[in-house]
Amino acid sequence: MAVYVDLNGNLYPADKPVMGLDNRAFHYGDGVFETMRMVRGRTCFLEAHWARLIEGLKVLRIEMPRGLDQEKLKARLLDLSERNGMPNARCRLTVFRDSPGYFRPQRNDGAYTIEMTAVDRDAYILNERGFTVDLYPLMRKPVNMLAVHKTLDSQLYIMASLWAIDQHLDDCLLQNDRGNIIESSSGNIFIVSNGVLYTPSLEDGCLGGIMRMQVINIALENGIKVYECSLNPQNLLAADELFFTNAALGVQWVGAYRTKRYAHRMALAIEDLLVKKVLSPI
Repeated sequence: MAVYVDLNGNLYPADKPVMGLDNRAFHYGDGVFETMRMVRGRTCFLEAHWARLIEGLKVLRIEMPRGLDQEKLKARLLDLSERNGMPNARCRLTVFRDSPGYFRPQRNDGAYTIEMTAVDRDAYILNERGFTVDLYPLMRKPVNMLAVHKTLDSQLYIMASLWAIDQHLDDCLLQNDRGNIIESSSGNIFIVSNGVLYTPSLEDGCLGGIMRMQVINIALENGIKVYECSLNPQNLLAADELFFTNAALGVQWVGAYRTKRYAHRMALAIEDLLVKKVLSPI
């Protein structure tokens, strides 16, 4: 079956060129993106993704693409899912500034693309083997107005992932310019100590993750205490569990940080609650 992509509401074969090189997303990383999970033809947490998209575009001063609203996006995602035969998929929405100009754009018009990759399972599943991780030592993430938004500038995460590969690690932890641990190269982080969840504050510059929000809400709905606070390496060593979250994979637990070993009881419980929420009827 042929695979299609959506460019501004029109479908094109994914293996053919769909835009020119004068694209600002390609030249300058001038835009934002949302990674969403589709389960059984339904996009998970679409309302939260849409709200974050609006905030990101507002910060970058990019106008919403003409004719695109939440209901239209829902319809476009479903149409592309059906056309591609992918009821379970990882979806990427990219919105970029569609304008001539160099660093100084001439307009702030927005344009968008939607891409899909098939996923085998129709629900999130916890990794069987815990990840092995360490602190990424070569760069730190600056805390500024862009830090919490999912912009197209992802070089820090790419460099951190490459370092993890070189170190034979599954992932690595990023610090902000104050030395606080804020996220992994692939998502937000949570630690568990004495049955309480702790996650970095948005004020420390971590990404405002959609799955981060869902895990916090699920925990509170089930009587689990959650604190948003600054984390440091000593907190990792004192923790009972460490796990990562993102919209594509859900919850992924960490088995080892240096010589520290972790359990994953809370991670498993949160993942089970997440799956029930995703698969429950509307």
